[in-house]
Amino acid sequence: MKIAVIGQSLFGQEVYCHLRKEGHEVVGVFTVPDKDGKADPLGLEAEKDGVPVFKFSRWRAKGQALPEVVAKYQALGAELNVLPFCSQFIPMEIINAPQHGSIIYHPSLLPRHRGASAINWTLIHGDKKGGFSIFWADDGLDTGDLLLQKECEVLPDDTVSTLYNRFLFPEGIKGMVQAVRLIAEGKAPRLPQPEEGATYEGIQKKETAKIDWDQPAEAIHNWIRGNDKVPGAWTEACEPLQKLTFFNSTLKTSGLVPEGDALPIPGAHRPGVVTKAGLILFGNDDKMLLVKNIQLEDGKMILASNFYKGAASSALELTEAELVTAEAVRSAWQRILPNVLEVEDSTDFFKSGAASVDVVRLVEEVKELCDGLELENEDVYMATTFGDFIQLLVRKLRGDDEEGECSIDYVEMAANKRTLHMPHQLFIGGAFVDAEGAKTFETINPTDGSVICRVSLAQVTDVDKAVAAAKDAFENGRWGKISARDRGRLLYRLADLMEQHQEELATIEALDAGAVYTLALKTHVGMSIQTFRYFAGWCDKIQGSTIPINQARPNRNLTLTRKEPVGVCGIIIPWNYPLMMLSWKTAACLAAGNTVVIKPAQVTPLTALKFAELTLKAGIPKGVVNVLPGSGSLVGQRLSDHPDVRKIGFTGSTEVGKHIMKSCAISNVKKVSLELGGKSPLIIFADCDLNKAVQMGMSSVFFNKGENCIAAGRLFVEDSIHDEFVRRVVQEVRKMKVGNPLDRDTDHGPQNHHAHLMKLMEYCQRGVKEGATLVCGGNQIPRPGFFFEPTVFTDVEDHMFIAKEESFGPVMIISRFADGDVDAVLSRANATEFGLASGVFTRDINKALYVSDKLQAGTVFVNTYNKTDVAAPFGGFKQSGFGKDLGEAALNEYLRVKTVTFEY
Repeated sequence: MKIAVIGQSLFGQEVYCHLRKEGHEVVGVFTVPDKDGKADPLGLEAEKDGVPVFKFSRWRAKGQALPEVVAKYQALGAELNVLPFCSQFIPMEIINAPQHGSIIYHPSLLPRHRGASAINWTLIHGDKKGGFSIFWADDGLDTGDLLLQKECEVLPDDTVSTLYNRFLFPEGIKGMVQAVRLIAEGKAPRLPQPEEGATYEGIQKKETAKIDWDQPAEAIHNWIRGNDKVPGAWTEACEPLQKLTFFNSTLKTSGLVPEGDALPIPGAHRPGVVTKAGLILFGNDDKMLLVKNIQLEDGKMILASNFYKGAASSALELTEAELVTAEAVRSAWQRILPNVLEVEDSTDFFKSGAASVDVVRLVEEVKELCDGLELENEDVYMATTFGDFIQLLVRKLRGDDEEGECSIDYVEMAANKRTLHMPHQLFIGGAFVDAEGAKTFETINPTDGSVICRVSLAQVTDVDKAVAAAKDAFENGRWGKISARDRGRLLYRLADLMEQHQEELATIEALDAGAVYTLALKTHVGMSIQTFRYFAGWCDKIQGSTIPINQARPNRNLTLTRKEPVGVCGIIIPWNYPLMMLSWKTAACLAAGNTVVIKPAQVTPLTALKFAELTLKAGIPKGVVNVLPGSGSLVGQRLSDHPDVRKIGFTGSTEVGKHIMKSCAISNVKKVSLELGGKSPLIIFADCDLNKAVQMGMSSVFFNKGENCIAAGRLFVEDSIHDEFVRRVVQEVRKMKVGNPLDRDTDHGPQNHHAHLMKLMEYCQRGVKEGATLVCGGNQIPRPGFFFEPTVFTDVEDHMFIAKEESFGPVMIISRFADGDVDAVLSRANATEFGLASGVFTRDINKALYVSDKLQAGTVFVNTYNKTDVAAPFGGFKQSGFGKDLGEAALNEYLRVKTVTFEY
């Protein structure tokens, strides 16, 4: 068909382009005159294609159509007028002229919300359903017969912009094209609009957008979001009174406490409260809503949380590379603002003539200039002058938080020839804060039993706050909007910062967990760094697949899968490798795009809190990572029960794992992965390399003081080499230096905490009582701290307690097996409900393959032990749990698979 497009804006431009792609001939485009020297996008696009463009300032005078305008229109010979978005009044002489008449797009479900501010009123009235109508133009006000309608759900926090961008814009374009197609095929209906339910509302203007405070919180929220961004809901507040305009409102206030600075608002039910989360407001029903952005009288947009704060911190000093970027962005501003002779730091984007369409253009230009950096439209409104915009841009490029530096109350301590700076408060929503009721506990240095510092003790309400922060960051924050590659870039930066602080982290691990410093450098911290680097590389490689399915003939089908993050995850970590266990789970969790609430073990919280500080420095957005030191019975239980947590990752005892699994099922059937207890068998055959078997056998038990989830809980040694093996082991044990973990020649540090030391003593006493031979060790070392002798038991029979239960300490349990009886020793090795790890030493490759095939464990080591790697999946069988840490397999624990099927 020959079509005349009458309208303006990006929406009009897209409809025009799609109609041409459909094969229609656009004979002319009628749009608005240039404003401040800038042409409308629709007109620009048509001019590129050589289509006649007309820019009439008006179509009629004194109620009559202008003859010269009508003549120019009629000369085109249009068969249909398409009005995608038109702010001008078009005379009926034009509307009725074409053979097929005229169709108009309207952003509401007519007859509801007739008028020019339909989207605003859809939100103001709190409609649960929105959508658009395409109707046949008549001489009424949006009263013509309906041709096509499409509806969508209106989300609780939708604004005019989000509803438009999510549905009304993309689906509206498709709807206009579909409507034209129906007309061309002679299938377009004309359905009279019902008068029942019809409403007409006037244009929303600034003077009519003042907030009425005598209504419930939900109605106030709807008023604010219904006027967001234009014209902006406002009120008078403060003393002296000033006009404040509110944006970015939400009713998601679960876990928020209205504590902060009062904001007096005349007529409001209660004063507002400026908090770290934003401005809390109250309806006349005493319920809360939260506003995140405020525009001041001078037009400047600020974070509501910063309302009572002074001017921003001193300007950043730009590097040479950043100065080059700034000049490139200045050129972009110059292109967008042609009437500005020279863009200076004081040049205001909007006061220089920019409109909302220019905001989109600027965001896209910055994305192209800055390696894909994703700005929000909101960022432009928050920094309207060029100088402020460059400061904001550079902070984002550096990964700095745009809300300024986080205040950290460090505990400082001199240790290991350095001064440690250790956070000791909860980490929630990007800030270190005290626990509810300012509750604290002592964290103890196991080397001498002294108090390192007092640490905030999280309560149930703190868990709710942390989960709310993580949920908001996942659903509304920058984390879910940046590209996967940018997410990887942030994780690489975090790994780099961990490496820069490697010695400090290892020192803290030695003080708080008793880890031998040299081991902590390599394993506790070193492997943590490797883990984050490994998973940073996975971020942009998480992908679904396409699947051939039966076709719905004569149509065709396409099925694809998408791997998506699950949402808020709770991670509960043990005390033996505080930072490494955190990293194994958290790195995969974040790489998949989730947000997280971490509960470190109560006895070892300090490296987790230092890690939290480093996430801030890396530029990971606030709320993505939260850390809550506290008890398992309170914090761990609440995470397992919380309805907004979608995944729990736990490492710990089987007993607690079962309880967590039950809670996850009862609460909301949340996804769960468990790495639980172990009693890992190590089988040593007579044909092994005995020197290596002794060396690795020692490591399999005494590595990290025996506080090792995959420690060899029981060694089966073939009878012909048993006595020699024991002799050599005892010889090596007596060479071990037990001492201060910060000393470089220490082999064996203190056990993690006093209660664990007591359990080890009871464990050994029971072994002796049941008849096992205590060859060496078995006692506490008489010195300050929680030191326990490396211990060796022989003559351990299958029925004994120490043969079946894990010590989780430096206790070697040795049993004999008859020469050549492979199947019998396999049967004994597998006669346990645990299946985390296992090992075999032999020079016979056939035997090694046979035994590794038969061992019922998630990991089998052959002629080595403790050889884990970030690329190799790790996890147990049977009551040692399920799910994997490390390797590609770990990502699946934090992803969900969505199947999408198309028909065409």
